This record gives sequence, C-alpha cells and structure tokens, in this order.
Amino acid sequence: MLSTTNRLETNKQNAIAFYRTAYLGEPAKAVAQYVGAEYIQHNPAVRDGKQGFINYFEEMQRDYPNKQIAFVRAIAEGDLVALHTHQTWPGGDEYVTMDFFRFDENGKIVEHWDSIQQIPNKSANDNTMY
Repeated sequence: MLSTTNRLETNKQNAIAFYRTAYLGEPAKAVAQYVGAEYIQHNPAVRDGKQGFINYFEEMQRDYPNKQIAFVRAIAEGDLVALHTHQTWPGGDEYVTMDFFRFDENGKIVEHWDSIQQIPNKSANDNTMY
C-alpha cells in the first residue's frame, strides 16, 4: 500500500500522463490506462462518460493535430489533482487551463472539471498567467 505522500505523487503523475496521452491523440489508450469504472465529466462541451471523452479528444486530434501542451504545475490533495497547463494551438492561439481530477480508491480517475482562458495579447499588469 502506498503512503499518502507516494499516493499523491502517483496521482499527480497519472493525471499528467492521462491528459498528455489524450491531448496528443490517444484518448482510448488514456481511458484504458487511467480511468476507473465511471467517468463523470463537468465540461459542458464534452459528453459525459468514457466514450464522450474519447470522441472529444479524437475530434480535437483530427482537427488540430499540431496543438501542444506544457504542464506548468500539479497540486494534489486528498483524492484530487489540479493541473495548470499552457496550451498552444495552430495559428498561435495560447490558452491557460486549470483541470481538476478526482481519483477513486484504486488510483483511477473518475471525475473531471476544467476551466480554460485564452491568453490575451494585452494585460493590465506585467505578470504572466503562470
């Protein structure tokens, strides 16, 4: 059995691997490796369940094969992992995302929430979004 510290670190690494695998074009593989018995989706643009997730990311890969993602930070607490990412899309659009994943007692992802914001060309301050 993993210690709490090891479990949190494992969950962070699994959340990153899950997201990276799906984002870069292998959502069915991501689901098979990292998702539990259910998958509850809170993003209104993505259908609920495993197949809804797979369909969404297959469409994204087909329509935007050259998109990129960088994982800026990962934070874990209890059964939750938060990821802060930087996405670059074809045409130069850049987005900051915040994703939250809930893990079950077996270390599998069972629920997801997210928020996305386009990085503007101008800012009222000199701070980055990271």
